[in-house]
Amino acid sequence: MLALAQPTPRHPHQYYPDSENVRQYFSAEIRQLSPERSLKATIGQSTVRRSSLQPIEKPIRRSASTVTGRSIPNLAPDDDTTPTIKGDVAQPRALLRSNTDIVTRRPSLTERPDPTEEWEMRHGYDEQYNSTQYLEQLSSTFFMYYTDKRHETGGKPRQQDPDYNPSEWRMRDRLKTVSAALIMCLNIGVDPPDVVKTNPSAKLECWIDPTPIIGTNSKTMEQIGKKLQEQYEGLSIRVRYKQYLDPSVEETQKFCKSLRRNAKDERILFHYNGHGVPMPTPSGEIWVFNRTYTQYIPVSLYDLQIWLGAPSLYVFDCSNAGNIIANFDRFVEKHEEENAEARKKDPNLQLPTHGDNIQLAACGKTESLPTNPNLPADLFTCCLTTPIDISLRFFLLNNPLPCEVSLRDVTRIPGRLAERRSPLGELNWIFTAITDTIAWNLLPRATFKKLFRQDLMVAALFRNFLLSERIMRANGCHPMSVPSLPETHRHPLWQAWDLTIEMVLAQLPAMIAAEDGGPSYEYVHSEFFTDQLTAFEVYLAQGAPNQEAPSQLPIVLQVLLSQVHRLRALILLSRFLDMGAWAVNLALTIGIFPYVLKLLQSAAFELKPVMIFIWARILAVDGACQADLIKDNGYQYFLTMLSPSAQLPVPNQSEHRAMSAFIIAMFCRGFRQGQTVCLSPELIETCIGHFQDAENPLLRQWSCLCISMLWADFPEAKWVGIRCQAHQKLCEMAIDPVPEVRAAALHALNNFLGIPDLTAQVAHYEECVASTIMIMTNDGNSMVRRELLVFFSTFVKRYQNKFLVAAFEQLVEEKEFLVDADVQSHWNPQHGSLSRRSSKPGSDDDTDFQRVSNDSVQGTVWMHLLILSIDPHPEVAQDAKVIVDYIHEAVLASPLGSRAQPLMNDIVRLSRRAAAAKNPPSASRQTSAAPNGRRTPMSGSPAPPALPKNESYLSAGMRRTASMAAAMKRLTFGSSGEESQPPQTIHVTQHYPGGPKRSRVPEEWSRPPDIHDPESKPKAYIKAKAPKPRGFQKYDPSSAPALPLKSGFFDWSIEYFGEPQMRPNEPDEPGSDDYNKKLWRRSRNEKVLNCTQPLKGVAGTSRWDEPVGYFNNGSQPTKMCFHQFEDHLAIADDRDSICIWDWTNHTRLCRFSNGNPPGSRINEARFINEDDSALLMTGSSDGIVKIFRNYESEKSIELVSSFRALTDHVPSTKNAGLVLDWQQGQGKLLVAGDVKAIKVWNAATEICTNNITARSNSPITSLTHDAVEGSTLVAGYGDGAIRVFDQRLKPSTEMVRVWRKHNQWITNVHMQRGGFRELVSGCRDGEVKLWDLRWKDEVRTIRAVETDGTAAGGGSATRGGVMRGLSVHEHAPVFAAGSSSHTLNVFHTNGTPLSTLSPTIPSSYTGTHLLQSHRHTPMASAAFHPHRMVIAGGAVGSGWINVWRCKGVEGAEEKI
Repeated sequence: MLALAQPTPRHPHQYYPDSENVRQYFSAEIRQLSPERSLKATIGQSTVRRSSLQPIEKPIRRSASTVTGRSIPNLAPDDDTTPTIKGDVAQPRALLRSNTDIVTRRPSLTERPDPTEEWEMRHGYDEQYNSTQYLEQLSSTFFMYYTDKRHETGGKPRQQDPDYNPSEWRMRDRLKTVSAALIMCLNIGVDPPDVVKTNPSAKLECWIDPTPIIGTNSKTMEQIGKKLQEQYEGLSIRVRYKQYLDPSVEETQKFCKSLRRNAKDERILFHYNGHGVPMPTPSGEIWVFNRTYTQYIPVSLYDLQIWLGAPSLYVFDCSNAGNIIANFDRFVEKHEEENAEARKKDPNLQLPTHGDNIQLAACGKTESLPTNPNLPADLFTCCLTTPIDISLRFFLLNNPLPCEVSLRDVTRIPGRLAERRSPLGELNWIFTAITDTIAWNLLPRATFKKLFRQDLMVAALFRNFLLSERIMRANGCHPMSVPSLPETHRHPLWQAWDLTIEMVLAQLPAMIAAEDGGPSYEYVHSEFFTDQLTAFEVYLAQGAPNQEAPSQLPIVLQVLLSQVHRLRALILLSRFLDMGAWAVNLALTIGIFPYVLKLLQSAAFELKPVMIFIWARILAVDGACQADLIKDNGYQYFLTMLSPSAQLPVPNQSEHRAMSAFIIAMFCRGFRQGQTVCLSPELIETCIGHFQDAENPLLRQWSCLCISMLWADFPEAKWVGIRCQAHQKLCEMAIDPVPEVRAAALHALNNFLGIPDLTAQVAHYEECVASTIMIMTNDGNSMVRRELLVFFSTFVKRYQNKFLVAAFEQLVEEKEFLVDADVQSHWNPQHGSLSRRSSKPGSDDDTDFQRVSNDSVQGTVWMHLLILSIDPHPEVAQDAKVIVDYIHEAVLASPLGSRAQPLMNDIVRLSRRAAAAKNPPSASRQTSAAPNGRRTPMSGSPAPPALPKNESYLSAGMRRTASMAAAMKRLTFGSSGEESQPPQTIHVTQHYPGGPKRSRVPEEWSRPPDIHDPESKPKAYIKAKAPKPRGFQKYDPSSAPALPLKSGFFDWSIEYFGEPQMRPNEPDEPGSDDYNKKLWRRSRNEKVLNCTQPLKGVAGTSRWDEPVGYFNNGSQPTKMCFHQFEDHLAIADDRDSICIWDWTNHTRLCRFSNGNPPGSRINEARFINEDDSALLMTGSSDGIVKIFRNYESEKSIELVSSFRALTDHVPSTKNAGLVLDWQQGQGKLLVAGDVKAIKVWNAATEICTNNITARSNSPITSLTHDAVEGSTLVAGYGDGAIRVFDQRLKPSTEMVRVWRKHNQWITNVHMQRGGFRELVSGCRDGEVKLWDLRWKDEVRTIRAVETDGTAAGGGSATRGGVMRGLSVHEHAPVFAAGSSSHTLNVFHTNGTPLSTLSPTIPSSYTGTHLLQSHRHTPMASAAFHPHRMVIAGGAVGSGWINVWRCKGVEGAEEKI
């Protein structure tokens, strides 16, 4: 029981089986999550123990970490506006985090700092360094994100084979034997002429000896016939048996036709005993008698087939029976040919069939029956009808050892065949299990299903036929059958059968003595089933290699009949079913379903958990069991278990309730009868109650889906749900921390729509639901957004007329917006206003009318649909475009079409004109590119409003791409009634950074350093291919859009129960290829750490000008990022392409497009999950974050996730674009930029969990975080300010420090992950400052780029030099500052200059001497390797990347 109640947890990315569960706490806005297995499988966080790795022989001192529960140091405010941290603030529980995100080396418990070294950590982290417990915790746990099934599949169900039938195990053409003719041609006392009997010879017929009563032949025949009928009735009591003793040919014809007439299309059994007539002829004729018994009359198989028809079952017990088998099919073919000829003459002619026949024969063509006097004459019949009796006799006759039991004693074994606990019944039970198992292992699945599961009579005869093959072969005969079977007489299970018989016979004398009045004796039951269950358990422990079917499965099925072994058998069976759909199909094929269906009537308390588990697996594979569950109220079993008041004898009750909810959902799915019997307020309230179960998201998910299936297309259930407020409770699940739960809630709300009587009350309910869940358009999970679009499509279809009006009014508004921006003469720079072009009353383009959709839910939904149609995820955007196209086509087909078509044409024309005005072909360059690619005016004049994108409503046959102009305008300024009539003048006001307290500073100081960089020439730029999600199928634009969209989420959710849950995945199994690869990567990582950490001292005292190599990126680099362990360098250019380079071999591995829209570029690139298989994260200036897998392969690269991280991103003339920082330990993404907040996205929940107010009107230009506890983040601003935030505090006090020592744009602020944990900031004026969170003032100021013509590193610089970028090594005490004078200055953190680097390119590229420096172009980007002493850099206007390393590290590099 415990094996089922507490299954081995399945962690999707748990690399070692001894990992401990970890409890993860999210922010206060999200409920606390549990460390249960189902949570781990759902939210995407994984923990890994490194216990399997070998310890480092010589541990190296680890850089700083933290003590559990310690807050950041108290920071004294530097002005009245900065709040303080109270000393008694409660600290959250410490988090387990990624190893390399925080520290890089495994520490020794006995290691202590060298007193000669300066080991003082910044920010008070030296105390945390000495916490050995916390260091051990950090070094033993890894987290992986965006690697769950929802990211692997995108929420799309697997494509099923069109020929696959999940219900194939069912007997659709089930037949049964209804009638039987028992023909006994014995003619007792007269031997046939062609038979020579030995003396002595076999005499017994049906265990009756006919010789003592020769004079009473008729009575003897009757006794034999009666006995034969009794033997057959032991096989099947429901068959109508009829004895025909020594029949004539006329009688044979008559009763055969009568049998077929009465049986109709069912099967007939024809048993023929020909011991008293001649053997069958070579042509297959059998013999009967004439009326006077003076002649033997042959009966042709041709005639017999006509009389009996098909389907029929023939048993031939006579010598030379193989002749019948050899000729039978020849006559069947002849009948089929005749039928075909007859159908040609009359197609409507009803003809009998002759093809479906089964035959059993006692011997071959030239073989005679055994004549051993110790055996019965009808040995074949005895094997088929009395297998236990003949097995006992056969064992005694072939047993070479002396035995106290005689042939006469074997008939005295106590018990009955139907009593399984009696000796005789146990023998019969074991015999059934053994023969079923032999057939299961040797026969093809289709043959086994036909012979052993279709008809009880056929199954019993073929089960016994296997015994006859063993016994008859031992006596010189070879039984034959159609269909033919492989040899089974040598199967090893026959030895188990012999052992079972021997164990019974060994106890038989004592049992006979007790029966005769001797001492009582208690029968010792066989250990056969116990041993076989143990063998099955061994098979399960091996993990079913190659999905090989277990040989013991039929035995497990038989064990279910015993209460003694039932529980163990069910637990083992559940473990087998957990292996996947193939195991479930095998179990259903073997015949498990009737047994588990019957067990639903059992009241055994201990069986309930395992029964729930088994039924969940069965329904996950074959959902067509609804009619079976309604029989005998089997569904009530699960309704009862779903209730919170129901107790289960297992600790994980919530998980079993989730399975019960799944079973009920499958029972109701598309099955009105099931919905009707389950409909009750109690069920809906029970599911609503489970919404509050914070410990098990699987239960919440399936509670939502249970309600969804209950009221799908069932108005009565929807009204019951309304009375229970189910729709409101489902709307509250929009902020659930688990994406699967949010998607399940949307699935239920989608099915809630559609009450036939659309009254005002119904419309109110549905519109309230739509307005409530609109916040989910900003959900970070694409699967949730796709499910939201399914809801929107249903909502649009239901309120189509209102959406036609909303779409038309949006077209009008967009045209007005484009008209306002069309003519540059309307722009007055002196007054900063834009006058609206007025329309003449009564003109064609007069749009002065009252708009009705502004305050409606439909109007707002339409705006969200337009935004979703340009969603960063291709599948979401494609689904939204289908809805938008559907409405636009409906608008054109409506009465509004005559006005809508000119509007669309005008929008296309104005959009093209705006694009041409934005980039005039011959005009001189008047504007320059901001970091996000948008043009901004030069020096000081206010900028006109941004022009809309060039988009077409009528490209390629109405393939519309949504316009963001009006949509973003509406969402930004609201949808009030006053907004519907825009003001006649738009005033632009200048804001200065820093607010009224700051003095006026030059405008250039608060702009990014690269604002004047030239943009890449479009002709020279080759656009790469954008990766798509796995399984992406492009929508055919030529097909007409259809609503509503179809959701695949329910089918995808079902797959969870069809996957292994009790054991780790194959990649997590020790010994597997994937497991070995992970282990190798861990070892490789440790080697990198060991080799690089001792070099930190060398890096701070040596030059950094040793070239490693250079390579041409093909486009201007803007961002670079090294992988911690792989030799990968990601380079983002100034457009939308990313190149992945092997920087050690100077080869490009992959180039792909980030899919940025025109006017935006890539601002950030990060590697995540670097401890194992890394993913690449990118951030774009339009607020989009994307994540890619297999980024190093152009063939395999895939889009994992993409979402709009900055939902209220508003570009300005001082663009920072998007800045981000990734916290691997906590799985948090910090995102900021041209917004007034820092958004904290949780990678596990994929929702924004916190909005930290930026406290400034200036854009945020850089973000960094404390890698120890992850609660402290530092932000640099465009006005030179630096602010420190503590995420653990409430919003009013979360800003704990502000420094205003810089007075220009912060190029970068960074806190080291290791080393001394230096916090370094750089300003565009060339100053670099080091900070301590505990101090008001800077620790040190370093002039990294001089402005008087001399560079800090000893080189030259132009006057007015600007720091273009700042890069800080994660562990070594060095940083590098890129200048506008083509130099990269490397410094020690104490201010000592180390090197001045200048990027170079080969002569073949410049046309000059060998290496030529372009000293007139500024640095574009630079990056340190996180561990190795390597730096890469590139300059503006050149695609060449230079890589340098520190001198003196060659030996360590060679070891790596």
